[in-house]
Amino acid sequence: MKVLTRRDFLRTSGIAAAGLTFSRLGFDLTPAYVYAAELRTELRIKGAKETPTVCCFCSVGCGILVSTDAKGKVINAEGDPDHPISEGALCAKGASSYQIAVNENRLSKVRYRAPYSNTWKEVTWEWALDRIASNIKKSRDKSFMEKNADGKVVNRTNGIASVGSAAMDNEECWLFQKFLRSLGLIYIEHQARI
Repeated sequence: MKVLTRRDFLRTSGIAAAGLTFSRLGFDLTPAYVYAAELRTELRIKGAKETPTVCCFCSVGCGILVSTDAKGKVINAEGDPDHPISEGALCAKGASSYQIAVNENRLSKVRYRAPYSNTWKEVTWEWALDRIASNIKKSRDKSFMEKNADGKVVNRTNGIASVGSAAMDNEECWLFQKFLRSLGLIYIEHQARI
């Protein structure tokens, strides 16, 4: 006569409990009928142009496929299954990235708040870009160092720093680095390291 060990008892009772649970759920293993096929509706992304891009929320760099219609309007955004980093998976922020482009609450005009002011005013792109360029030039001219204390030529700007964005792809990062280095910046950081 075989002695029933505690391990055998637990194994047997676990199998019996699982079998009883599954039998009560009413599983039907016959092939399911697809009701969506009856509607004969076309997908809203049928014929849309798919453009691969990178998620803009964090430094992981997940891949997103953005679908646009013939007019260039964003109609869908989803994870890119061919992307080597995320393989189609997105976090909650990445999955909601569609709302970045399609959102009636998104600002569509440039706004400016003057120093020490508590109100914003709408300005044109031309004014804003001229203002940014003017401030960069003013800060660069004020903090530019041609030679260090040892008399070596360094040609650097100590008054401007940059924090890069995870939403930039390699080509954009390369161009941005060239621009920053041409200004003489040495304080260059990236979001992924912070």
